[in-house]
Amino acid sequence: MTLEGRQGREVAIDLCPTCQAFWFDRYESLQLSAGSTLQLLKTIGERSASGPRDYSGARCPRCAEGLRLTYDMQRSTRFSYFRCVHDHGRFIRFFEFLREKDFIRPLNRAQIEELRKNIQIVNCSSCGASIDLAAGSVCAHCKAPISILDMKQPQALLAELREAAIAKPIDPALPLELARARRDVEVMFDDRAERIDWSGEDSSDLVHACLHSVARWLARSGLR
Repeated sequence: MTLEGRQGREVAIDLCPTCQAFWFDRYESLQLSAGSTLQLLKTIGERSASGPRDYSGARCPRCAEGLRLTYDMQRSTRFSYFRCVHDHGRFIRFFEFLREKDFIRPLNRAQIEELRKNIQIVNCSSCGASIDLAAGSVCAHCKAPISILDMKQPQALLAELREAAIAKPIDPALPLELARARRDVEVMFDDRAERIDWSGEDSSDLVHACLHSVARWLARSGLR
């Protein structure tokens, strides 16, 4: 799949519906835009789990070396993936990808009790195995707790997309801020003001000052 990345770049990723997993080359997962993350959420939702799968023999598609199971943490959420020992990328299950992106949260005790009143057997979202709610609330195959999709994160991404779609007006005070930035730099270097050529190499100080001013303006405008 070719997806939109941050700052307008394209990100080409690999996925296997049978394995219920993605392959991300190095840093590709971090480069996904909000829209692309939601698109992958939709892709996962269109491909349901079909039973337990064994990933122990997975190999890197770049160097064919065996992949190493790795545990990581995003904020307070733990997730796992299989990484290439030569740092070519990582193989991550759909469920673990959702955990990494903070889409998943485990059910609390009250929610589990309510679920038991209506359902006896559920499928594990992580590996697809059956979970007997009368026997417990953790998958006997992969040890993953019963979890649900937390809609707060998708809603936050949608809000981010709506915000990005709104045209941002140019701050009328920006030229004044740029002029003030140049003045501040000139004051800093007033001992050599007579010999500074702002069109030459010494202008790098002004450029940095202007960039800082623009960055502050963009931050106030809500752009990242």
